[in-house]
Amino acid sequence: MFWRKRQPLHEQLAREGGMTPAEQGPFDTGPRWGEVGIHGIHRQREWDAVATAEAPELAGDEARFVVLVDGSILTETDDLDLDPLADALEGSVEAPYRAEAVRRGDGLWAVAARRVQVVEVPEDVDGDRATLTVRNGERTLEVDGMTAFGSIPTLERLAGDDVVVTAQRLDETLWEVELNRL
Repeated sequence: MFWRKRQPLHEQLAREGGMTPAEQGPFDTGPRWGEVGIHGIHRQREWDAVATAEAPELAGDEARFVVLVDGSILTETDDLDLDPLADALEGSVEAPYRAEAVRRGDGLWAVAARRVQVVEVPEDVDGDRATLTVRNGERTLEVDGMTAFGSIPTLERLAGDDVVVTAQRLDETLWEVELNRL
């Protein structure tokens, strides 16, 4: 009687199924630390409120808008009457907020919103986006991606130390502002 090592069942089935080791390809044993569920850190919440709205009269498939404290709506898409979409969010998120809506069938829309900070910037700014970075007392200002000289005093007052202030123009003097501490 010969004593030989038995082939593991998975290898035997692979051989009988016509798979050779070269066809199996390499096995990736690298860690997947960036994938949700592996490291135990959940994704950051993107929306403060989500709702559905019936608005069959709206044209298009998506809409973006900002609702101000006074209830006025600033649209970033076609001049549509977005009141039905804003009404669907009423009571679930406090203005001011930025919202995005996507058509999900005949007249049904999914609407999501997150609160934003809106600031009146009376200074004359030659652009629609501004980034003010303050690090160790040194200030850098970019307007529309280009280094700018001078300052925007309203954003400077918001900044403080070690912060990045990102601002996007909503209309003539209203800007959406985000502060990120360094």
